[in-house]
Amino acid sequence: MKVELICVGTELLLGSIVNTNAAYLSEKCAGLGFSCYFQTVVGDNEERLTQVLEMALGRADIVILSGGLGPTEDDLTKETAAKVCGKPLQLHEPSREAIRKYFADRGMEPTDNNWKQAMLPEGCIVLENHNGTAPGVIMETERGSVILLPGPPNELRPMFEESVAPYLAGLTSQVICSRTVKICGVGESRAETMVKDLIDVQDNPTIATYAKTGEVHIRVTANAEDKKAAQKLIKPVVKELKNRFGSHIYSTEEETTLEKAVADLAIANGLTITCAESCTGGLLSARLINVPGISEVYKSGVITYSNKAKRKLLGVKKSTLQKHGAVSERTAEEMAKGAASISKADVAVAITGIAGPDGGTEDKPVGLVYIACCVKGRTTVKKHLFSGSRDKVRDSAVSAALGLMRSCILEYYSKVTFGKEES
Repeated sequence: MKVELICVGTELLLGSIVNTNAAYLSEKCAGLGFSCYFQTVVGDNEERLTQVLEMALGRADIVILSGGLGPTEDDLTKETAAKVCGKPLQLHEPSREAIRKYFADRGMEPTDNNWKQAMLPEGCIVLENHNGTAPGVIMETERGSVILLPGPPNELRPMFEESVAPYLAGLTSQVICSRTVKICGVGESRAETMVKDLIDVQDNPTIATYAKTGEVHIRVTANAEDKKAAQKLIKPVVKELKNRFGSHIYSTEEETTLEKAVADLAIANGLTITCAESCTGGLLSARLINVPGISEVYKSGVITYSNKAKRKLLGVKKSTLQKHGAVSERTAEEMAKGAASISKADVAVAITGIAGPDGGTEDKPVGLVYIACCVKGRTTVKKHLFSGSRDKVRDSAVSAALGLMRSCILEYYSKVTFGKEES
């Protein structure tokens, strides 16, 4: 069965609000076994909304609209959809009482236009809103089902989980399951080349690669009669990907980020962490500190933007800065070693580079970044040349630093465990 999404709101077209509802709804519908081929964003305009809804009903079994269910004049999704579906609006007393109670519980009086939200299409299925005043609506017609949901995510998501998902689950016998293999240290083009033979013969499950900043995600998706059967189809493909990418895979769990994988690795091995940053200005520390439980291992972070700070706070040699410059392999190495020595941390990572847009030279262009990681006295330095805006260079440097931390920790324990070097 096919589902189509229509997100309503002029503010979405103007870029004032990021459209997170489309991503959420498409993912949830796919998980329930529905195919989504079209998504539309339309402003608060009756004529244009009518056009896109008529078009959607001509090619989908279910049309889900989000937004435009509020009390103001420009909130016209419900009125327009009801007209398209030939359903007159009528007062729904339970919704009127829910609105009255919502305001009373907050010591407020509803304005006259709030009662507009209790006018619902005749014969519709009403979806209770436990987080706002706009009830949701399901209209079943000969052309398909039309589902209306409120725009605010804190209202839309609970309503979908509580009411829409069970409704949709009853309409299909198929489910779609996905598993994402997350990779760092391998570029997108190389990753795609490594799985091209699998992509060329894919059927069920399917394989798709997605480029992230400093990462590549490979999503394996299967369609089956139930979740267990779909997961059984996915399992051998994920196993093959693990064989091909090995330790470059940092997780196959959707909720695990690269920083969480690094933090978990450090916590599991009791390794303390410190960061020394120049061009990234604390972004690396911020990503790590976002991980719950990081306080067990994160010791400190220092931003040494100037040469003076690098010397005073990290012990970088004056001669190093004069001979090699602040952006150099030697400086990055001394930053990491200095941070490890001063903080007594097991793992120290340092970043120095030219984020731009100015400051680059022929020898040291914008985007040049050196990253050093010191694990228990062993230091590795990597040179990178990133492209893009200042923000993109800095974000890329942070992702590369996390990847280097992870690989250096794994390499250290590999050498210790297999006796290649003494600890």
